[in-house]
Amino acid sequence: MIILTTPRLRCEMLKEADWPFFLSLYQDRVVMRKVMDALSEAEIREAFDVRLTPWSPGAEHWLCLIVRDAGTHEPLGLTGFIQRERTMAEIGFLFAPGAQGKGYATESLRAVCDYAFSEGDFRRLTATVTAGNWASRRVLEKMGFVLEGELRESYWLSGEWHNDWLMGLLRREYFPSP
Repeated sequence: MIILTTPRLRCEMLKEADWPFFLSLYQDRVVMRKVMDALSEAEIREAFDVRLTPWSPGAEHWLCLIVRDAGTHEPLGLTGFIQRERTMAEIGFLFAPGAQGKGYATESLRAVCDYAFSEGDFRRLTATVTAGNWASRRVLEKMGFVLEGELRESYWLSGEWHNDWLMGLLRREYFPSP
């Protein structure tokens, strides 16, 4: 079982008991407005069930970690990654409105990057962010991710095409040589 800890957070594998939080996060229009269009409860459940599958290197599904307050155990958000190639993974994160703007995304992302580069042995991490999602872009930039490009009219969201920002981080940038 994968458990990542920081001074304020505990990031652990998703469990069946986390379904109500997962559902509420995916049904929250404030959270999802720059991520994806509304899904039915059945579609959200399908996404949840896939993420319950135990993760190991080479898995074709997301390593999905629920982020909890280390003291109260209150769920705050989700974070994790999916392996896209042997040495590359795409990271992602979602946080409840009440947990946004408090540094939790940055703190949990640091733990995920540490794990991905050290234990996962990835050479490169990427993130795809809907253009205009400045909060997510700032979190990634704090971790050292750089804008590598913009895909024009790449993503259909809310009845119109949106551009995607492509962000990337190399292990050698994250762990620079002395």
